[in-house]
Amino acid sequence: MDPEDRPASSGDGPPVDDPADGGAATATDSSSTTEIGRGSDADDPSDDVPTAKTGVADDEGPGLFHRFRHDVEGPLMWVREMLSSVAVVLLIGLVLFAVSGVWPPMVAVESASMDPNMKTGDLVFVTEPGRLAPDVADNDLGVVTHETGEESDYRTFGEYGSVVIYQPPGRQASPIIHRAMFHVEEGENWYDRADDRFHNADDCAELRNCPAPHAGFVTLGDNNRQYDQANGLAEPVAAEWVTGVARVRVPYLGYVRLITTGQAEIGDVVGTVVVSPSTGYGAGEIRASDGTAGSVAA
Repeated sequence: MDPEDRPASSGDGPPVDDPADGGAATATDSSSTTEIGRGSDADDPSDDVPTAKTGVADDEGPGLFHRFRHDVEGPLMWVREMLSSVAVVLLIGLVLFAVSGVWPPMVAVESASMDPNMKTGDLVFVTEPGRLAPDVADNDLGVVTHETGEESDYRTFGEYGSVVIYQPPGRQASPIIHRAMFHVEEGENWYDRADDRFHNADDCAELRNCPAPHAGFVTLGDNNRQYDQANGLAEPVAAEWVTGVARVRVPYLGYVRLITTGQAEIGDVVGTVVVSPSTGYGAGEIRASDGTAGSVAA
């Protein structure tokens, strides 16, 4: 057969770009290109770059922030736990402040003048005057006196009436926490209203702060023998002297505050848990003297 008459498909000559076979030819070309490309990629040194970077990251290990969050031992763990504890305490303090309206919202009882209803080392939650006031309160401070409490059967901390925290002008010591007994007006002769168990005067002339130099509350420590006004601890407690009203007490927790400020020793905590079966007082405690102030550490 004449070579010119041979079919183009015999493979002896250059391929003919037949439109009908264009798809197959394109596929063949793409396959060839792909194979060449793969061979080039395999020989390309740049393929090793990601592996090298990964190796560097592995050598460095987790970052400082990651370790701070996840370490279960070591200094970062201790720092994290300490900061977490501080944050929780601050959060609780802010919540209590929002409820109480005063800062600090809790005070530690320093003395025994409010025994047995409040003991040394108790932590007491207080609110600002006027906040959470009971319905029976007849003043803007929300204070219910012992006198009013007897009439309405309103009690707090084991007795009638409210317990207030007050700071007389010029007093350098801690604020006083005592019960409000009754309210007097300026110039009032309050001798006949006073319970003679809490003073030793025969008339107003012998009773300190009688007549009343100004309006205010006559106050008494539950464990004291005399009114604060009768023993000279304070004049009638004016409204502006009242810094808070006691609401709830937590036994012993106030010792943390007292020990850290040097107002109590660890041995004092041990002594308070031994209670005398006959008196109910802690070991070594006696009824307070006439002039004892139930002070609190803020």
